[in-house]
Amino acid sequence: MYLLDTDTLTHLYRGNSNVIRQLKAVEDVDVGITIITKVEVLRGRIDYLLKAETGADLLKAQELLFRTEELLSQLLIVPMSQAASREFDRLRAVSKYRKIGRADLLIASITLANKATLITRNKRHFKQIPNLRVENWVD
Repeated sequence: MYLLDTDTLTHLYRGNSNVIRQLKAVEDVDVGITIITKVEVLRGRIDYLLKAETGADLLKAQELLFRTEELLSQLLIVPMSQAASREFDRLRAVSKYRKIGRADLLIASITLANKATLITRNKRHFKQIPNLRVENWVD
């Protein structure tokens, strides 16, 4: 299983040819996102809508939110599980991982619990976590 991080999902949404090519190459394998990635993406779209200053900006933000919801409805969403919550507790107990953002630790926990590979450009943070498989499909 491959799980797309928020940055990679954004590049897919924008039509990045490298991400699309890689997706086609692994089409026999499950590809999805974590519930945390879904929350991050929707929160960004909702914030954009709430901060819109003009009527035109509101309509544009609303359309982006609707398009994003449509894209997300087509993806496998991997939830937090008991195993992932145990991974999260284990990672949070290691002091050097506390510098990694909470959302990234949650994404890593879900990825580890599902024995998946995380697809992200943010290899710097995630490479610190042992046994977490990380690939960059964007560059």
